[in-house]
Amino acid sequence: MNPWTEILSALGRDGAAALVTVAKVDGSTPREAGARMVVRKDGSIAGSIGGGPLEWNAIDAAKVLMARGRDVCWKTVALGPEIDQCCGGRAEILHESFGHEDREWIAKLASLDASTEIVTQAARSGNGPYIRRATDFPSNESIKLEEPDILIEKFGETKTPLLLFGAGHVGRALVKALADLPFAIRWIDDRTDAFAADENGIVSALPESELKGAADGTFVIVMTHSHALDLALVTAALGETRFPYVGLIGSATKRKLFERRLAEFAVNPDNIQKLVCPVGVSGISGKSPAVIAAAVAAELLRMRERLQADTKIKTEIAVG
Repeated sequence: MNPWTEILSALGRDGAAALVTVAKVDGSTPREAGARMVVRKDGSIAGSIGGGPLEWNAIDAAKVLMARGRDVCWKTVALGPEIDQCCGGRAEILHESFGHEDREWIAKLASLDASTEIVTQAARSGNGPYIRRATDFPSNESIKLEEPDILIEKFGETKTPLLLFGAGHVGRALVKALADLPFAIRWIDDRTDAFAADENGIVSALPESELKGAADGTFVIVMTHSHALDLALVTAALGETRFPYVGLIGSATKRKLFERRLAEFAVNPDNIQKLVCPVGVSGISGKSPAVIAAAVAAELLRMRERLQADTKIKTEIAVG
């Protein structure tokens, strides 16, 4: 979610909007620092800070703040003792309300690419909200309060690029499953009638060529209408070492067949072993498109977090 798009829309409709931010956490809390929720004048929301009493109270506080005009309120909540929420940790919550005066700078942030991480620097004067601007100032934290009353924040996150080959039932279900997850999908099929008018797919007569222009670190998922095309795509993807996830829809029997064919094509044995087939987290037996898509989405998220953790460790070692 790009909160600034939601806030700009609410300002245009109601003349007021509020942003609730989890600024700091200690112990177990429903959401992490940096989680945000936009509250509209009627109490409807976009985003979430975790639900339960913490979120309900934050919505009420945001409505009170909007009634007062442009304002800011910081509040530290002990989840167990204060609101009987069993997480038991503490959360520092920032509430802000905005008005028409803020439309210009909010529109600038709303226009930025929501698929990448945005860092902002914010300051406030008087009782008004923090006024933000995009900056190149580096920050290792989601939100950090500096003196005098200056915020450095991260909004959004860089999405993992993903090449999805195949616009069949499972491919279509997977696109839906990944819609709100941190993946930038490029959806490809070689059939001219594969995509509906409202679907953001790419028809390519030579799907393998899409791999050449893909960024390092791209995830690749192959689930086309043709085993021959599946094999060509998997062979090309495993022929390089820059794709950390290469998944192929199919059974264990299909995997064995493909392993033999890949060996015949002289693909490095170590690379062949990296092929993920069947795709999806284990322990789920359902074979409907929606079930397979959910299992694959979970597997992709797990791989993404694993790679991020590895990168963080390598960075810490290099810095240390």
